[in-house]
Amino acid sequence: MKVIKGLFVGLVLLLGLGGCGEKTSEENNRKVVKLGISGDENIIWENVRDTLKKEGIDLKFISFGDYIRPNIALNEKEIDINAFQTEIYFDNFKKEHNLNIVNLGYTVLAPMGIYSKKIKNISELKDGATVAIPNDSSNGGRALLLLEDGGLIKVDKSSGALPRVKDILENPKNLKIVELVATQIPRSLEDVDMAAINNGVAVQGGYSPLEDSIFIEDPKNERMKLYFNIVAAREDNKNREEIKRVLEVYQSPENKKIIDDYYKGSSVAVF
Repeated sequence: MKVIKGLFVGLVLLLGLGGCGEKTSEENNRKVVKLGISGDENIIWENVRDTLKKEGIDLKFISFGDYIRPNIALNEKEIDINAFQTEIYFDNFKKEHNLNIVNLGYTVLAPMGIYSKKIKNISELKDGATVAIPNDSSNGGRALLLLEDGGLIKVDKSSGALPRVKDILENPKNLKIVELVATQIPRSLEDVDMAAINNGVAVQGGYSPLEDSIFIEDPKNERMKLYFNIVAAREDNKNREEIKRVLEVYQSPENKKIIDDYYKGSSVAVF
């Protein structure tokens, strides 16, 4: 009897192990791509994830709370790709940190806006008012050019697309420009008279760029190409089929329609 019991237990264990082996094999056949994003997930990338899942590719979101770590993590192989930045920011950051990462392709243009809880129009801004802008060079420069578009300041043209506060040549209202971490600006809006906020950061802070901003970039402006958002990869993985497939699905006509319908012009597909 003990022999029979032993054979029965052994058979059960063998079947159990066989089942586990089949499951592990199925899981191993799936390809995983880790995508670094800033803040929470969004409906556009969720659609891409759901489409890829049917093809045996698992797109996993890795969320970051700043604009620095996603590129470092990509270079250090903690993630496979990221999607959070403009091309001008990417080029500048890559050069400053000597990173071996590449622009895989374009996604959207997300116009930067100016927001305020104290005024309804930038013309109402009083002398000596405090204005918050992002503290990184590309987004900060973009904010200064936006203030210039609004007729509030004039910057040195020789500074190109990356002016800094020191490049302000004319400031007739004696505005106090405060540089803050981009993701912290929505929480600081109560403490300033107005602020330039990146589109994605504004949305995460509960603001609608088209409805809540008091002044916003014109997508038709020629210089806006500098601010096209991109998907970045590493030089050593840019040709992996599953990574190329992520971009293909993002740039599909179906996904473009979702972008158009969901954002209604607050983010514009540029592919």
